[in-house]
Amino acid sequence: MDQCFSPLTLRETIFPNRVMLSPMCMYSAGNDGRLTDWHLGHYLARAVGRVGLIMLEATAVEARGRISQHDLGLWEDVQIAPLARLVSALHSEGAIAGVQLAHAGRKAWGPAEGQGSESAIAPSALPFDKPWATPHALTEADIEDVITAWKAAAVRAAQAGFDVIEIHAAHGYLNHQFLASLTNQRTDDYGGDLQQRMTFLLRVVDAVRNVWFPSKPLFVRLSTTDWGTPGGLTVEDSVIIARTLSTRDVDLVDCSSGGLSPARPQAVWPGYQIPFAERLRREAGVCTAAVGLITAPEMADEIIRNGRADLVALGRELLRHPYWALDAAAALHQEIVWPEQYLRARRV
Repeated sequence: MDQCFSPLTLRETIFPNRVMLSPMCMYSAGNDGRLTDWHLGHYLARAVGRVGLIMLEATAVEARGRISQHDLGLWEDVQIAPLARLVSALHSEGAIAGVQLAHAGRKAWGPAEGQGSESAIAPSALPFDKPWATPHALTEADIEDVITAWKAAAVRAAQAGFDVIEIHAAHGYLNHQFLASLTNQRTDDYGGDLQQRMTFLLRVVDAVRNVWFPSKPLFVRLSTTDWGTPGGLTVEDSVIIARTLSTRDVDLVDCSSGGLSPARPQAVWPGYQIPFAERLRREAGVCTAAVGLITAPEMADEIIRNGRADLVALGRELLRHPYWALDAAAALHQEIVWPEQYLRARRV
């Protein structure tokens, strides 16, 4: 039976355990989008703590696609070398290195509310909320340029040595905007029913997969539900999307929720998104990652033991506790390889 600290093999990549650092923006890059020494310390600490998969934060495929002006980027070649240094450091600690490629679309520029050095873009000219700027509606020629940017960023990710790419299609960012009728009111091939609204994401997936190593996994993060927002995604929609993604050589769907509109779920609780990962895994026949207020080792282990997901993604808990995996393995009486430098502190 699989356990939280069992290995997982996807394609030719062996994950040492099922613990994943959930991608979380650190807002610590310069305006050039380059990795800093702060990022190096942050991510390396979690690798030393034996998190199996270190997934970097949203890394923009275009400068205008940043969530904030202090996000990481892979839109130009000079951004490769600092990331390659980090990947090498993560590998030295036995971790798998992933990067989440992203484009914020109409939610670009963060607190500036759509006001950046360039106009925000979107499927349709609809602002995120009343204070936000109205984005530029993409033409079909613009769409080709954006897809080319995703492809070029994936090539750079390969050059930096990453093991996994995750395409961000959640939290109200550009891919999510195309998927939902609330934000996609196009009348061309990229709008209409769900199958047509999937066209942009599927083209992004194909463009990335075509330049990504066949031996390495490709993930997609979905907002599996928009919590009843009219025109948002439902879990039923996400099952269809996930099933389609599995036919396009996507290896795992990272199951989150919300972000399309300012509305939030009325309540959240530990593990509140686990049922979404479980349902997509069961009904779409695709590997999934579960995320959402997972903190207890016993909960993480139960998810894997009962086949509810294939990876357990921790966010805030790993900010509080970089060495969570070491303590969790001890609490669960499961094997984990400690850093040699820390063996004197290992509990036996």
